[in-house]
Amino acid sequence: MSIAGKAFATEPRRILLDGADGVPLAIESRGDSTTSALVFAHGFGQTRHAWDVTAAVLANSGWHCLTMDARGHGDSGWRTDGQYEFHQFVDDLVRLARVPAQKPILVGASMGGLLGLVAQAEHELFRAMVLVDITPRWEAAGVERILTFMRAHPQGFANVEEASAAIAHYLPHRAQRKSPERLRSLLVTDVDGRLRWHWDPRLLDTIAVDSEREQARLLAAARRIDVPVLLVSGERSDVVSDATIAEFLHCVPHAQHVRVSRATHMIAGDENAAFTTAVEHFVAPLQKT
Repeated sequence: MSIAGKAFATEPRRILLDGADGVPLAIESRGDSTTSALVFAHGFGQTRHAWDVTAAVLANSGWHCLTMDARGHGDSGWRTDGQYEFHQFVDDLVRLARVPAQKPILVGASMGGLLGLVAQAEHELFRAMVLVDITPRWEAAGVERILTFMRAHPQGFANVEEASAAIAHYLPHRAQRKSPERLRSLLVTDVDGRLRWHWDPRLLDTIAVDSEREQARLLAAARRIDVPVLLVSGERSDVVSDATIAEFLHCVPHAQHVRVSRATHMIAGDENAAFTTAVEHFVAPLQKT
């Protein structure tokens, strides 16, 4: 395996972990499991593959990297009753964080960062945190734009090319489209032969609506964070703003903040090299030998 000219000796190892209610959680492990660990939590509607490049680079630098599909996403299980609640996702992250022998560092994007705030405030699981373009209070218009895209294709796609065109319309600033192989990992073939996004559409009726009610809890959680924190925001993000960032830094005055040029809310996908470098610089002093 090779990324950006770097050689990676090992492929990720697959792990299955049971969620608190028995929902199977799909995990990939990269690097030496006896070394310091990084736990990655993706955003709403994404999968563990959002972290593939960054996790490979950091595993190559000596970190044990664990990426997980949240319940209802990717290769993890779906709730048979379609009932998804915020606390279930928090409980799943708690279980993942306890896989390494020592406290890991969290890298959480969007939804994953919010889950990490609550998990840390209530369970003290992480020895440091990287929050990727998310703050306890966010810009409603930016979130609505994301949800509009997620609701836009209820009938799915006839082929990968149609899905690629939909992403290109949603992310016009990206000059390069995902390869068919990479895009195929984000899709699942339904019983009717159509391709649909690799997440349970019923999530939109529960978690997407419920998250607004969690903001007071999230602000309270942020005020309790006393471990090192890095907030990485996108210069062109419409989900976080100068106002929400300022509020977060007031709640967590010891936090560092890095803004990634040209990046939108999808920082790891837009400007992965700059994002990975920012994470590397933050975690390097915390690496245990």
